Amino acid sequence: MFIDARILFSATFFGLSMFGTLFLATVLAIFLTHAVVRGDAERGLLQPLVVRPVGRPAVLAGRFAAAAIACCVYVACVYAGALLITHAVTGWWPDRIVQPAVELAGAVIVLVALSLLGSVFLSAIANGIAVFMIFGAGLVAGLLGQIGEALNSDSLDTIANVSSWALPFEALYQDGLNAITADTAGFTRAALSLGPFGGAQSAGATLAPFVVGYLAILALAALFGFRRRDL
Repeated sequence: MFIDARILFSATFFGLSMFGTLFLATVLAIFLTHAVVRGDAERGLLQPLVVRPVGRPAVLAGRFAAAAIACCVYVACVYAGALLITHAVTGWWPDRIVQPAVELAGAVIVLVALSLLGSVFLSAIANGIAVFMIFGAGLVAGLLGQIGEALNSDSLDTIANVSSWALPFEALYQDGLNAITADTAGFTRAALSLGPFGGAQSAGATLAPFVVGYLAILALAALFGFRRRDL
């Protein structure tokens, strides 16, 4: 037997639960941040908060921290529940347990930052739609990577890789999927590399510092736009 059916089923099932966790956490992130700046300003809720000594940077930092913490707690709880259910049903544990959870949380933090940045420039409804479109674009990048790998197309692989790093929540998700079967080899590994809703690919050691820099750039852009906005 070339493929271990139990590992294939278990890892695929758990990978689908990871996608569900990411999707639901994205909905939560958008709900918590889509109207932080422009939406609250239009309703007259923001103006009393940005006067001294609080100020605009503190408002942005506080909203980001609150949304990020709430989303990370949600991801941890759902991930742990999915992990225990998968083990109870199949008796399987992923090769890495903590790393995928951390990377899922990191992916949601990136989406929180993107939604917070969008709230500076877009209305609440437009921002929510825009972030969902960005989320969909990241998934499409993962699917393009799968198709490119299947067709041995360097062009599609390049597009998928550039898109995944431009939207690093997708790179984090792919690396998390890769981690759950990091020690699996042979045909089972090849079958699992396709991964649900985006190929399972290792991003390497540069992903973490890249994400930190990416978040810093989003923070500076949000602060710059917020300071120039007339409330």
